[in-house]
Amino acid sequence: MPSIFTRIIDGEIPGRFVWRDDTCVAFMDVRPLNRGHVLVVPRAEIDHWVDLDSETVAHLMAVAHRVASAQQATGLAPHRVGLMIAGFEVPHVHVHVVPISTMAHLEFASADTSPDPDDLDTVAALLRTEMDGS
Repeated sequence: MPSIFTRIIDGEIPGRFVWRDDTCVAFMDVRPLNRGHVLVVPRAEIDHWVDLDSETVAHLMAVAHRVASAQQATGLAPHRVGLMIAGFEVPHVHVHVVPISTMAHLEFASADTSPDPDDLDTVAALLRTEMDGS
């Protein structure tokens, strides 16, 4: 059975994409740890990031870096951008790219389970625009 991320990548479930290429996609997390939280996900459905080939790992990090730069350039104005690969929630590699002002913004227990859909759309559009221009 395909992971929820594969279903989003394939368009079976809607996603708010900010990046797409042949190797990976990046989309807004629907349970954000903080406003602007993006997931960078390889198209290949692999459970553990250490099982990815080194080229894919490097590409994911390059895209995460580009997302983080866009997060900093928009109105999100984080003090830092946190980066995390945990892998317990979904058995498909995903890199969390989270605008943060405190370490508390990296706590999964504090995730927003009901984010404003319009705000997710707005932030996705801001990030897409910034990434398209860079």
